[in-house]
Amino acid sequence: MILRGIILEGAEQMEKSELLRQWIADSDNIVFFGGAGVSTESGIPDFRSVDGLYHQKYDYPPETILSHTFYMEKTEEFYRFYRDKMLALDAKPNAAHLKLAELEAKGKLKAVVTQNIDGLHQAAGSKNVLELHGSVHRNYCRKCGKLYDAQYIKNSAGVPMCSCGGQIKPDVVLYEEGLDSSTMQAAIHAISQAEVLIIGGTSLAVYPAAGLIDYYRGNKLVLINKSATPLDSRADLVIQAPIGEVFSAVC
Repeated sequence: MILRGIILEGAEQMEKSELLRQWIADSDNIVFFGGAGVSTESGIPDFRSVDGLYHQKYDYPPETILSHTFYMEKTEEFYRFYRDKMLALDAKPNAAHLKLAELEAKGKLKAVVTQNIDGLHQAAGSKNVLELHGSVHRNYCRKCGKLYDAQYIKNSAGVPMCSCGGQIKPDVVLYEEGLDSSTMQAAIHAISQAEVLIIGGTSLAVYPAAGLIDYYRGNKLVLINKSATPLDSRADLVIQAPIGEVFSAVC
């Protein structure tokens, strides 16, 4: 009985993969919206996962440390955590990143909307990447606006300072901070115009980003995640599997 169940489950997964493959083949207006699960396959931990950053050496939970208030009041402690946990500069793009870049190069994928801040989509070759939460690769002086790369932050000690004497801040959206309005508008436009919307590697639990699904008007909404999401019932196709594995199979 167990074997039969496994065979049936595998057959269903193959049918779903084939349907997704067909939708991708037939469309030249695809948008991808991804979350932390896209990057975990590159070895970048999801700081909300129970086996991730909660088992760590800090006196505060990650959501507290990665807040605007904590950054302003305990800046040195913020950077101790940030360097240790958020700057995975040796990570490489995985199959999902690479396949999405290929689809864009073929003119099929119009945009990547991402909640991730690691820059791996660009490293894989994607051009139109809408970073809802910013990027660790952009850092700016709060006094003069001079830009610094992630390696500068990684190699600095204490609170990184600009040559002008100003304090440097990562261009990432911290808790209590609002999303960039122009990036949000671009994401809304791309999603509202998409024929196929593929959402992958996200639990769809973080708002306002998760609310972007409301702007999709088509009938080919695909949710790919290793576990169920609160919005599975709204999808036209749900695949519970690692995102890289799925893209390797269908693209």
